Amino acid sequence: MLKVYGDERSGNCYKVKLLLNLLQQDYQWQAVDVLKGETRSAEFLAKNPNGKIPLLELEDGSFLWESNAILNYLADGTAWIPHEPRLRTQMLQWQFFEQYSHEPYVATARFIRLFQGLPDERRDEYAQCLLGGDKAFRVMEQQLQRTPFLVGEQYTLADIALYAYSHVAEQAGFTLHAYPAVRAWLARVASQPGHLAMAC
Repeated sequence: MLKVYGDERSGNCYKVKLLLNLLQQDYQWQAVDVLKGETRSAEFLAKNPNGKIPLLELEDGSFLWESNAILNYLADGTAWIPHEPRLRTQMLQWQFFEQYSHEPYVATARFIRLFQGLPDERRDEYAQCLLGGDKAFRVMEQQLQRTPFLVGEQYTLADIALYAYSHVAEQAGFTLHAYPAVRAWLARVASQPGHLAMAC
């Protein structure tokens, strides 16, 4: 059986849980507490030398890490990865956008505000995260004004990847009032059969 190492408070780990639920795939969940430094233990680093979660252990005992790589492995051959090459590449485009232009700002702002209590020494960084996150939401808003999902009519891994931290953006201090298409998309994703809510 597949085994997922993760922290339920993490949006990156939530992506994997959401997809597994959509796929109705059985798996074991191994809780890993990032705030207690459990990803830096020698035991964990032997599994993922980068010391991050989520981490997927396959049936043969090998490991996959990086959330979007795990998503692509799990969804291979399913409807969550478009068959048509152009659409599939657009899905990847949004996944790269999520990791480079969205998650570094939205997830970091959430961590600083929700888990660290917005300490004085990180307030300037937090302010920059809010600016970067708003830019990402503006980009998403433009696309979602044109199409119901990020890759046209189809619910794909692009939506799963970007939903994870977008739907808890208010915990990071973002307001999405200026992004009605993003808000409608969040509701659309949450209404999909098999949807799973985040733990917090």
